[in-house]
Amino acid sequence: MRNRQRGSDLGLLLLASQVFQLGIDNIPPVTLATLGLNVYLFLFPAKPLLQTCLSVREAYLYRDWSRLLLSPFHHADDMHLYFNMASLLWKGIKLERKLGGAWFAYLLSVFSLLTGLVYLLLETGLTHMTEDSSYSLQCAVGFSGVLFGLKVVNNHYHPGGATYIMGLPIANRYSCWVELILIHIMNPGTSFIGHLAGILVGLLYTAGPLKSLMKTCAGFVTSNGQHGGQQTYYNSSGYSGYGMPYPPNSQYGQQSFNNGAPYRQQYDTHRPSAPPQHPYTAGLSEDEQYEAAVRASLNDRGGFTQARSSRGTYAHSNPTPEEIRWRRLQRFTS
Repeated sequence: MRNRQRGSDLGLLLLASQVFQLGIDNIPPVTLATLGLNVYLFLFPAKPLLQTCLSVREAYLYRDWSRLLLSPFHHADDMHLYFNMASLLWKGIKLERKLGGAWFAYLLSVFSLLTGLVYLLLETGLTHMTEDSSYSLQCAVGFSGVLFGLKVVNNHYHPGGATYIMGLPIANRYSCWVELILIHIMNPGTSFIGHLAGILVGLLYTAGPLKSLMKTCAGFVTSNGQHGGQQTYYNSSGYSGYGMPYPPNSQYGQQSFNNGAPYRQQYDTHRPSAPPQHPYTAGLSEDEQYEAAVRASLNDRGGFTQARSSRGTYAHSNPTPEEIRWRRLQRFTS
């Protein structure tokens, strides 16, 4: 691991040119924010580079776990930053539009952390297998491990096709493995284990339990502890007092409305409003419910104070059951 090389900053100029060619408005917000964070930490690093890179000795033996968070977002030089961010733009635009901004941000967070953990496990395993302590000293930095994981996910959601690598067409499903080997051959200074860790994390998501685990955790967090129980929600047929615990057709599985908060009427100007309901219907007898419904119906025709009595005058606001029955007969005969 060497100190950061700062020279002409050609990589920053190339990256700026690519961003403006794409157009900032054409870059989804999470992708753009991730790119901005990487550029910001390159210009204003949180710590010196040798204090952010990830190794078994520094993270595990010395208990400096902050490196798991810092190492993906720091880069050795401007060209290192440029190649990683150019790759992020291409993968991020496709995946964020496919998965949605919230899930893509969640995916990036999990991949950033998990790639570092898998890297530490692989380096620890190599140290024990080969009895060579140098594996525990290798310090990695950069976003490329996460990008290899995103490449696996992107190929999973966009199967088929081929990628041209050094002029040769390579099926997308194998391209990440070919790139892993070629990058290490052409640039031995890169972290082979760091890139391999990203591929393994991507496979854990596409072919392993990671995606299911992430969905379970996301469902637990969004439910805020409200598992089960009846909640009221609005659908195209009106208001329901005994709806399902979660509304149908949510984007990422089932999500509760209002986070389990007390029911509030929600009006949709594009749909006909539901008929008014008595607020205490559930606690009334059938006769009381019937009378409440008649009062609500009379209210629609002008309010309690506007209902006409048999003598042509206006009735008081709390009619007797006999008056209610008489008014109901008058309504059907009028």
